[in-house]
Amino acid sequence: MTGGDTDNTAATPDTPPIEELKIATTSHDNLLNGGPRDKNGKPRKAFANWLYAVVFIVVDMAAVLIMQTGVTENSTRVKLSSPLLGAWSIVGKMFTNLNFVFVLNLILVGLFYLSMLMLTNRIWVASPIVLALASVIAVADHFKVESRYEAILPSDMNFLQSNTGDIVSFIPTGSTGLIAGVVIGIVVFIALFVFLSHIDGRHGSMIRGGGSAREASLGAITRILLIVLPVMFLGLYTAQAGTVGSWARNFSSWLGDTPSMWDSVYDAQRNGVVTSFLRQMNPDVMEEPKNYNEATMKKIAAKYAAEAKTINVSRSNNLTDSTVVYILSESFSDPSRVPGIKLNEDTMPNIRSIKQHTTSGQMLSSGYGGGTANLEYMGLTGLSMANFSSSLTSPYQQLVPSEKWTPTINQLWGSSANSIAFHPYEPSMYSRATNYKKFGFSHFYALEGSDIIKYQNKIGKSPYVSDESTYKSAYEAISATDSNQFVQIITMQNHMPYKNWYSNNQYKVKSTDPDSRLGKTETESIETYAKGVSLTDKATKEFLDKLNKLDKPVTVVFYGDHLPGIYKTASEDTDNSVVLHETDYFIWSNKASGTQGTKVSNSEYSSPNFFIAQTTEHMNAKVSPYIAFLTLMHEKISAMEPPVANKIQGWDRIPEGQDIYLDSNGKPMAESDFDSDTKQLMEDYKLIQYDITAGKGYLKPLGFMTLG
Repeated sequence: MTGGDTDNTAATPDTPPIEELKIATTSHDNLLNGGPRDKNGKPRKAFANWLYAVVFIVVDMAAVLIMQTGVTENSTRVKLSSPLLGAWSIVGKMFTNLNFVFVLNLILVGLFYLSMLMLTNRIWVASPIVLALASVIAVADHFKVESRYEAILPSDMNFLQSNTGDIVSFIPTGSTGLIAGVVIGIVVFIALFVFLSHIDGRHGSMIRGGGSAREASLGAITRILLIVLPVMFLGLYTAQAGTVGSWARNFSSWLGDTPSMWDSVYDAQRNGVVTSFLRQMNPDVMEEPKNYNEATMKKIAAKYAAEAKTINVSRSNNLTDSTVVYILSESFSDPSRVPGIKLNEDTMPNIRSIKQHTTSGQMLSSGYGGGTANLEYMGLTGLSMANFSSSLTSPYQQLVPSEKWTPTINQLWGSSANSIAFHPYEPSMYSRATNYKKFGFSHFYALEGSDIIKYQNKIGKSPYVSDESTYKSAYEAISATDSNQFVQIITMQNHMPYKNWYSNNQYKVKSTDPDSRLGKTETESIETYAKGVSLTDKATKEFLDKLNKLDKPVTVVFYGDHLPGIYKTASEDTDNSVVLHETDYFIWSNKASGTQGTKVSNSEYSSPNFFIAQTTEHMNAKVSPYIAFLTLMHEKISAMEPPVANKIQGWDRIPEGQDIYLDSNGKPMAESDFDSDTKQLMEDYKLIQYDITAGKGYLKPLGFMTLG
């Protein structure tokens, strides 16, 4: 035993056993030969770097195209023959329109992919992760588009955090096959990359430390940099992509990104899923006013509570003792006011007569040919687009979904059962279906969803539901109850395009300028639109006549949201900018209201943010501190809208510059000419709007929205 022990300890300490020597030699050979050996003991050949580069490009492109397939349902503006062709359309634009938004999406996805590569240090691990994520996003987009016609938005992330258990309920029935197919596809991806890793002598290793400590350190530093730098770029890009004039926005525009915020599906189809999503991640809402704090907001609340008390002394009615109907009439305006054109017959004799005998005037619109939801937003909230950052182009999609406090006019009627809306079109347009729930509407009657609008008749070859049908649906809901309601109506009959829809169209147009002739397309569009205006004119009078026979008090606020974008000749003259942004509006009450025939002062010009203040004045109704503020604001500034850049979304707009303010005579006002009271009101307006939309909601518990 002693001798044996002596023999075992006699071996030289630094002489390894035979087996250990073999393992060490094999490991050393593996390092020298770039990887493990095959079953015959020969080292496997490592894949070349150029092959890794090819795999990176292919996976990057595949991820972008896979995500595009999720939003290839037919949109309101694009009819797609198949998901594959729909996904490929973003690539084809590079060759047909020199639009490289596909490259922009490749860059953004590629940076994420690169950081994953460096994090795992294995291309055969990172690649299936990226493709699996792309597949999951595509399926989620597909389900959301199918069920709500809306692409995935940043606000959905908030929903996931608080409603994880409800996710399954949003999966449409009959989707088992699609889900199974995607799961199988992901498994195939994984199997493929496991196989490639097996035959690759490097096992997909991106950066090998080498044999020395110096090489190992250099490799580690390189990996860290290639993780941090892409993440930093993506973070900075996301922070700035939604800000007009920022480097990120300019970079995106240079590569062809054209925001289409009114339709999230179309936006994703047109500009790519990643680009359209990141653009909405960090909208620049408003610049915080310098003196914004709780003490300031308490002073403002007290100030306008006193003003409300003063106003209410002379008011005898309660706003919510009546039914108030807001009618946003799509593209409604008086064609005879457009410079350079003349029609053979008046298109709106009835509404012209109504306007002469009630509160009415011209409304300054921020849109020309589009932008409906922004006018709608201002009408419902009393807030002005002029106060927002120019980067906030669509509150319905960039702001409302993430707001914690969203006070709207309809909420003054109390229970959500008293708030209903009608829109004979897709409920997801401008995310209305989601936003209306947040606003407190109990029912939103549209062409799809749980509440289907009852009457859907169309006129001639028009693809849109007639105003007559829309009014008929709304009238039945109004007349069916004795309760007072807030009713929101958004029509579609006069939506673009205008393609000779109506037979026996008596309207003819000609240019009043002997040196300028209207083109064939412009002529056809104007004449078709003119006929549509006349149909609206007739249907609106009939609707009001029916309301006039009801025993309960009803007040109607009617306005056109913007002019149609068909006046090519007139829009070429920048002197016509303001007139091409003025539509018609009126506030009318039925006999039962006791205020029929009222025509309040300072009504010649307005903008939708002032409608609720004008409505209470027209109805001789008591106001809240907020409505008192809007009343005082409207006395100083009759209408206000933001400047909007030319050629946005293919339409001419008011030239860029200062916000547009009109006095009671419709003349532009310069901010530098405001008197001290007006300047103070403007400062208060920005404080109020900031507190509601981007601030801490100090006004919420102070009764600022409570009617007197």
